[in-house]
Amino acid sequence: MVLHPKSKVRVAGQEVTFCCKASGTPIPKKYYWYHNGTMLERKVHRYGHRLTLRGLAPEQAGTYHCKASTEAGAIKSAPAQLSVLAQGQQNCKPEPEPSLVELPSECPQDATGSRYYNVGRCPPAPCAGGAEGQSECGEEAGRCCGVRRMEMREIPCAGSLLPLKVVAECGCGPCAQPRVLVQGRVTAADTGEPLRFGQIFLGGRKVGFTGYKGSFTIEVPPDTQRLVARFVDRQQRFVDAVKVLPFNRRGGAVYQEVKMQRKKEPVDLDGNQSNAIPLGEASGREPVGELILPAGAFLRPSGEVFKGTVKASVTFLDPRDMATAGAASSDLSFTNAEGEIVPLRTYGMFAVDFREGESGAVLQTGPVEVRMDAGQVWMPEHLQKMKLWSLNPETGLWEEEGVLRPAKGRRGKREERTFLVGNLEIRERRLFNLDVPEDRRCFVKVRAYSNEKFNPYEQVEGVVISLINLEPQPGFPSNPRAWGRFDSVVTGPNGACLPAFCDGQRPDAYSAYVTATLGGEELEAVASSPKLNPNAVGVSQPYLGKLGYRRLDHDDPNLKKTAFQINLAKPDPNNVDETNGPIYPYRSLEECEEAPVSANHLRFYRVEVDKYEYNVVPFKESDLTSWTGDYLSWWPNPQEFRACFIKVRIDGPQEYMVRSRNVGGSHPRTRGQLYGLRDTRSVRDTLLENTSGACVEFKCSGMLFDQSLVDRTLVTIIPQGSCQRTAVNSLLREYLSRHPPVAENNHTAAFAMLAPVDPLGHNYGIYTVTDQNPRLAKEIAIGRCFDGTSDGFSREMKADTGTAVTFTCRERPAGRESFFQRLLTAPAEA
Repeated sequence: MVLHPKSKVRVAGQEVTFCCKASGTPIPKKYYWYHNGTMLERKVHRYGHRLTLRGLAPEQAGTYHCKASTEAGAIKSAPAQLSVLAQGQQNCKPEPEPSLVELPSECPQDATGSRYYNVGRCPPAPCAGGAEGQSECGEEAGRCCGVRRMEMREIPCAGSLLPLKVVAECGCGPCAQPRVLVQGRVTAADTGEPLRFGQIFLGGRKVGFTGYKGSFTIEVPPDTQRLVARFVDRQQRFVDAVKVLPFNRRGGAVYQEVKMQRKKEPVDLDGNQSNAIPLGEASGREPVGELILPAGAFLRPSGEVFKGTVKASVTFLDPRDMATAGAASSDLSFTNAEGEIVPLRTYGMFAVDFREGESGAVLQTGPVEVRMDAGQVWMPEHLQKMKLWSLNPETGLWEEEGVLRPAKGRRGKREERTFLVGNLEIRERRLFNLDVPEDRRCFVKVRAYSNEKFNPYEQVEGVVISLINLEPQPGFPSNPRAWGRFDSVVTGPNGACLPAFCDGQRPDAYSAYVTATLGGEELEAVASSPKLNPNAVGVSQPYLGKLGYRRLDHDDPNLKKTAFQINLAKPDPNNVDETNGPIYPYRSLEECEEAPVSANHLRFYRVEVDKYEYNVVPFKESDLTSWTGDYLSWWPNPQEFRACFIKVRIDGPQEYMVRSRNVGGSHPRTRGQLYGLRDTRSVRDTLLENTSGACVEFKCSGMLFDQSLVDRTLVTIIPQGSCQRTAVNSLLREYLSRHPPVAENNHTAAFAMLAPVDPLGHNYGIYTVTDQNPRLAKEIAIGRCFDGTSDGFSREMKADTGTAVTFTCRERPAGRESFFQRLLTAPAEA
């Protein structure tokens, strides 16, 4: 499906047009349109690939999708939502919805004991389209609900007034069009070496190369529903990696680690003889099967039989090895007869590469036999459904090559086994799969939070949640026999629903291994030991006990805390305890996606101890549509986010909070006005005694949102203790003196500068990274700052490398206020 229908909003009486388009061989000409799952009559609506509805009535609201079919198969589009408003009805209400931000710690709590303040938000819902019908299938100029007016409030905080802008009124305006990107790194699954200058294809089109360190950036084309990318090693050391990459439709960049499987060393075969190549004989296990190549099977592309020496490389990806899941190609899905994309359960994949021994020219084969050991299939119901599949590298979908049927055979001289035998011909396609369609399916609800408080309004969008389906050994749920499939979904404002296999008879027939990453940073799962807390996990008893929730470090505290495992027990519809999540039947995707935050769900959270951010103009970094164009916006450009950090060394007996205060420095519209505050606790340097370091974010200098004038941000760095500034990086001091005006540094307990416009780098103690995703820009900059280099990455603080300013702090005598406290209680005097 190359064009999917788009969701629309209309007023009753208007008309609407939905369009879809499919490609294939032969070219699809038959289209069918469905409203809420019921097919619309072609004679009544006279549709082809375009459906027009005139004189809309409220009952015509709902979901619409199309299906295209030929004798070769069928494919369904993604659903589109039609909202029909009554005359005069508005779907963008002027009153903003509630949205809370946390005020700094020195601000007093309200009557309920909370330091959260309602700043309001406008939901980015689409507004009604124009009255004229859209007869063509071009882009409709979108209008969305957004901020129409903001008001400045002043909140009394510790002897001074804290400015804060709140949403006063919402209204319809042009929709934000944030860029949608996927970024990441491509490395070898076995050694971690980067794929340098590898080719990247979307469909059949080459879109770029990986960098020297294997990094890549893909801009997701508009209207993409399923992003299929193929990574090709031009030196042919690795099997081509075909990946279905998750992305955030609301904009910004999602980070993805891509693993490539190394090709097996080729062996020499005699094309005149019959040959057998084992599939999956590694790590001392019995092979899953074998590939039988009869004499005369090798062919040149012209069809001529090749009888010389063949260099044969057959690389098997063995799901009995848990480490191989990340290197598997595609997302193990195929299109069924109804046109739905549905999942497969793999028993192994193999990539083939046959070449002439002398010239290295690529060879094909005539009919060859694939034999699979039936003893390796532990679920008896799968024996009747096993099939051979080949991967379509452009769609990322597996297509059926043939059925595997039982046959007797011998392994060695004595042992008789039952084999599943199938035939295929190896032509252009080079990647094959031993799979069964699995119809025992569910969805698992997972949410990500910014901290361990799990506040509903502190959910994080843009987190990649990954689920690997495991087949456990009976009675040993934590010891899987093999993995069966994997999926990745990006969290939205209401979490994520991940497809998985499940079983209603045996709760532990399938289990799931779940992880969460944001910009390469792993999020933490909720602990399961020494005591399981249902309120923290997010799932009530007794269902939680049936799921057998265990964090990775359940038995061994040395293991990571960033994954959990559960039994995929299909919910019993007759048991009220199991009808409220976190596992939903496959036909209840909508219920899963729209479930309230009070419903059962599984959780991850960011470990951001002792870090605080305050913006005068509120902005949720995980939702780029929440950006507001304002002179006091921390990020002036929603298409490009520049993160700036300064590295502070602290010589003192403990770890200290360090604050950056950021105000307008040179722009006439913002001079002296606050942009925001950042608090960060310093981190101990494990190699230096009584020394810690802090990487403190500050607002970068540069153009403000109107892109007309540069502002040099006035940044003040203040450690929150009895501290004195003892050193400033000589290169940074020289740079600042050569680029006036110079900020006054007349108090020894702080450091002030008019922030540099240039991205200076580690020699100055300043770290700057630009990216389309603000969180990713910050993560990369923090990694470089900890490392003290301009291109490295570390999570261990190196306090004496790449530092901008040094403070010496000591324990203050009892009863004496620090400069930071005096600044809060008596700012004028301080």
